[in-house]
Amino acid sequence: MSLFDGFFDDAAVFPPGNAPLSRALCEHHEHGRLPRSRYVGPLVLPVAAVPELNNDRPAMPDSRPLTVALTFGDGPSAVEAALSRPIPGLRIVAVEVALPPNISAARTLSMLEKTVPPDVGVFVELPRDSRRYDLIDALRATGYCAKIRTGGVTAGEYPDELGLGATIIDLVAVGVSFKATAGLHRAIRNTDPRNGFEQHGFLNIMLAVSAAVDGADTADVVEILGARDANALARQLIGAVDEQVVLTRRVFRSLGTCSVIEPLEDLVALGLLPADALDDVVAVSGSIND
Repeated sequence: MSLFDGFFDDAAVFPPGNAPLSRALCEHHEHGRLPRSRYVGPLVLPVAAVPELNNDRPAMPDSRPLTVALTFGDGPSAVEAALSRPIPGLRIVAVEVALPPNISAARTLSMLEKTVPPDVGVFVELPRDSRRYDLIDALRATGYCAKIRTGGVTAGEYPDELGLGATIIDLVAVGVSFKATAGLHRAIRNTDPRNGFEQHGFLNIMLAVSAAVDGADTADVVEILGARDANALARQLIGAVDEQVVLTRRVFRSLGTCSVIEPLEDLVALGLLPADALDDVVAVSGSIND
């Protein structure tokens, strides 16, 4: 298993990408026919986009189903209906569900257990308040995964290193896996030159998870999350053995990105992926140290 196999969930329709559904579908199919397909996960769509699929979905030259992860921003109430209406050529591989303010973590998970078949992954978003602790405890007993929001359209939506590090430690301690989404545009911790936001790096998170699995404390994890030496971080991953890869990915399942290409550019530049991951890409964007 490669460290990045199936790691990048294609969230092109979400901010800041905001790709029209028709374009997102075409680009996702394009990823699927190229060598980088091994690194690309499902297309992530809001459940409200499902009715549009029949109109916007391009004609496919082969019989591959479109694999999607559906997001439910209002909680689990609409999950059963969405999963009970199969669409030809569409395979739902995961649901990503927000925790509603008026429903407990236990109740939310109970509803999901009754409606989601075992071959569909479940990710429940951790709220940024005290309910997150109840949810982490509840997830431990289900085998479901957490969803961590690592950014957004405002600076306040980005957790600091201490907050994110503590969450990683808490999840690893109880054996709960997670995906991360939002704000992870680059491999390495950086300051976004467009708005000054401090952004986490997905390689920092990967190494923080690996350290937490090995017993690191919060201070060590926080230090890793704040590191900005791209080459030093890459060297640690280049030297990862198979067991480390499996254990790390067992915890850090995937990340949602509105651009599949941006993270691949960084990984190719760092020598962590072969150049064919960027086949048919017109141009490579700025430096990983931007």
